[in-house]
Amino acid sequence: MVQYAVTLKDGDWTVFSDGTPVAGELSRSAAVQMAKDLAFEAEARGEAVELLIQSYYGELSRRITGSADI
Repeated sequence: MVQYAVTLKDGDWTVFSDGTPVAGELSRSAAVQMAKDLAFEAEARGEAVELLIQSYYGELSRRITGSADI
């Protein structure tokens, strides 16, 4: 399973892949779009995906898709 996350870090929105920052200094909408694009590409490769997105208020939404058995 691959994990993508969008969180507010040091005042900027950052996209993480499996805990490693892949892009920072983004607007929240740009970070969310990038994470969704990365998740879509991983799903197309048959990978299970966990997508975590932080809201403006600090709450996390979580979505898990796919199956590791594919």
